[in-house]
Amino acid sequence: MPASQTIPFDASRLDRLMDEAGIDVLLATSKHNVQYLLGGHRAIFFDYMDAMGLSRYLPIVVYPKGKPEKAGYFGHRLEGFQKEVKPFWTPEAQTNSSGALDVMQKATEYLKKSGLPTKRIGIETTFMPMDAGAVLKSAMPDSEIKDALVVLERQRLRKSPEELALLKTASEKVIDSMMATIAQSGPGTTKAEFTETLRREEVNRGLTFEYCLIAAGASHNRAPSEQRWENGDVLSLDSGGNFHGYIGDLARMAILGEPDAELEDMLAEIEATQRAAMKPIKAGAMGGDIYAAAEALLAKSRLHNHLHFLAHGMGLVSHEAPRLTSTGPVPYDAYDATRPLESGMVVSVETTLQHPKRGFIKLEDTVVVSEGGFDIYGEGGRGWNRGGTRLR
Repeated sequence: MPASQTIPFDASRLDRLMDEAGIDVLLATSKHNVQYLLGGHRAIFFDYMDAMGLSRYLPIVVYPKGKPEKAGYFGHRLEGFQKEVKPFWTPEAQTNSSGALDVMQKATEYLKKSGLPTKRIGIETTFMPMDAGAVLKSAMPDSEIKDALVVLERQRLRKSPEELALLKTASEKVIDSMMATIAQSGPGTTKAEFTETLRREEVNRGLTFEYCLIAAGASHNRAPSEQRWENGDVLSLDSGGNFHGYIGDLARMAILGEPDAELEDMLAEIEATQRAAMKPIKAGAMGGDIYAAAEALLAKSRLHNHLHFLAHGMGLVSHEAPRLTSTGPVPYDAYDATRPLESGMVVSVETTLQHPKRGFIKLEDTVVVSEGGFDIYGEGGRGWNRGGTRLR
């Protein structure tokens, strides 16, 4: 490896996961897993868009099980500037490709010259273009191609202190941006205008704005629109802001004017459910305990027909492991519901009330598992935040 460079992840854990999955060498091609395996690298030219000319950007990290000294990175020619500034840890680093076909050709040529075992090659099937996959199969006709998506997901399961610091910053900046946006938005503000203000607030704080799901008044529609926020209306904000690849995903409530007793009670019930779901979280507790605690409370509610609870993993990817339910909006199995939580896992906990008359009311929090319990990232603004306070 290059002088003074260290492997930025737990290589022994990855080796074990690859061994259990029957994989000899790994080809990672998603931007999030490439970032993870390279210790934070993201191609500045392709941060938003992958398409270029008649092809697309396709980064490839080659990692052979048990042989990090033979690892390689194959990237786009424009990444050469970044390599000069901050060399990659991989002993082999080629930044001389222009598209999906030639980068795969270079990666497979390296595999054949390196003498590495290639009987079983792990790829990210969801993030492998068909043309690049065809090049791989043609170049390695005797290799078994296996899906390594779950291997990489389990590798990222426990966040490092550096990753947690990025998630904490992302979460806090999203909350700060929401509070600033609410304070400067008054009667007549459209949902589209509100979303644009939030985008600017997040960008000004160093975040990459990803989305804003926004509902106002009695409506449950969460798309930005020309609908106006008026006096007495509730407003639900659910926004994702990205900080160096890590997602801050939180939801808070606002109102123009003062909430009545019913609205206070509704948000208090959601808050109680959030706290109940968080209470069992600690290293060693079963993942399913989170759902059991929340659902026990929801079952007793007079509003149970309109209440929904969800807990899912967070990190470089929304809804990454731990996977705690098989009945949520994103289809996957509940693999971690019957397994113990581990320190460094990150869970998004969210409770939603879709009331037919009072509107869309929701809280979402980012919770980190620790040995003795949990930490909440971005805990501010949990009540009814008054709109337009800066305009008075």
